[in-house]
Amino acid sequence: MSGASAELGLVVGLGNPGPKYADTRHNVGFAVVERLAARAGERFKAHRGLADVAAGRLAGSRVVLAKPRSYMNVSGGPVASVLRYYGVPVEALIVVHDDLDLGLGTVRLKRGGGEGGHNGLRSISQSIGTRDYLRARFGIGRPPGRMDPADYVLRRFSAAERTEVDLAVELCADAVEALLTDGLEPTQNRFHALSP
Repeated sequence: MSGASAELGLVVGLGNPGPKYADTRHNVGFAVVERLAARAGERFKAHRGLADVAAGRLAGSRVVLAKPRSYMNVSGGPVASVLRYYGVPVEALIVVHDDLDLGLGTVRLKRGGGEGGHNGLRSISQSIGTRDYLRARFGIGRPPGRMDPADYVLRRFSAAERTEVDLAVELCADAVEALLTDGLEPTQNRFHALSP
């Protein structure tokens, strides 16, 4: 994707629906796309019962923002549906998701590769038939001690972590806007240097 393109982009934030999961580590993808919607001055609306979407412009680029209404592990169906409905090519899909293998607040960008045990990514790759889409990885850190990662990702951030997380949400939103306008490599060069 480049700034010269009028191509429509799709930014999907991953998370689990409902108040029980709000503000948990697994839902940082939702937090980032909600921040982007606020920047674009758009509100989310229901899309065929499968996702909440907001369409508008970010950094001069046409974009659809989406939050699947399914649980994280079955995000693929809603993502594939929104892609098809809006006619967005897979190359213009950006998925924002939590990453256990990155330190808290670290933002990393890549295209393709494995899913690293992330069931939401696995579901998307299976549903759209490729792993070759952009990912904005948001570090949530490793679980302490012997805590089960499945329990850890559903925990809320502590008060001490909250400020760092809020800053990282802004940074990740900035990185997604840069992906839309500048493409992957320049955005990696810029943002990987900013994030520990």
